[in-house]
Amino acid sequence: MDPLLFVRCDQVETFGGSLAAAAEAGAEVDIWNAIDPATSRPDLASYAGVVVGGSTFNIEHADDQPFIKAVGDLSVEAVERGLPLLGLCFGAQVLVWALGGSVTKAPIREIGFEPVRPTSAAADDPVLGHYEDGAMVFQWHMDGFDLTPGSTLLATGDRIPNQAIRVGETAWATQFHAEVDADEAEYWISLASAEEDLASVWGKSPERLRDEIAEHMAAHEARGRETFRRFVDVCRSAAP
Repeated sequence: MDPLLFVRCDQVETFGGSLAAAAEAGAEVDIWNAIDPATSRPDLASYAGVVVGGSTFNIEHADDQPFIKAVGDLSVEAVERGLPLLGLCFGAQVLVWALGGSVTKAPIREIGFEPVRPTSAAADDPVLGHYEDGAMVFQWHMDGFDLTPGSTLLATGDRIPNQAIRVGETAWATQFHAEVDADEAEYWISLASAEEDLASVWGKSPERLRDEIAEHMAAHEARGRETFRRFVDVCRSAAP
């Protein structure tokens, strides 16, 4: 199988536990540091699948951050090729936006752990079918996305309705961060809390976030590893 292409959309993106999970599933990984203007966009013909990560930028920054359009174009090309793609948070939003869908400010900001509710369509989904009702997933976003034509809603949330979709048969997008592990979450909390008061800006203090991590992260990491194992299996099955 050709390697997977992981797309870095922020300098603070470590991809959490997903790189190790992909390796455990037998996949090699290349990383495109898309946010670096000195790097050129890879040729998708060389890859078995694409994973697009999160970002502290939003779609509203597309006019002054050229990498956003580049990532959007790559995402659309993957869909058109039938190349398996998994978009995570910003990666989900850029996929929806690039396909002509709407990405706007969400009614509330989600941070930390929130429950998701799989739809009936998720029951036999090859990538996200293992999430159970009420599974606690890690969030950190202020925007949300609408469904695009040809997409299937796979999971909803109690406060933000669109949490996971499948576009066609080969692209997946999650508003939550399936890749985040305890180390990456702590890294983000430390960076963000040094710049702003998380409780007043995001609604949860660093202490509350760390309590949630202690309670829910182990199960979230296990689900994340399974997500990437399943995605690698899809990529392997789709390989010529």
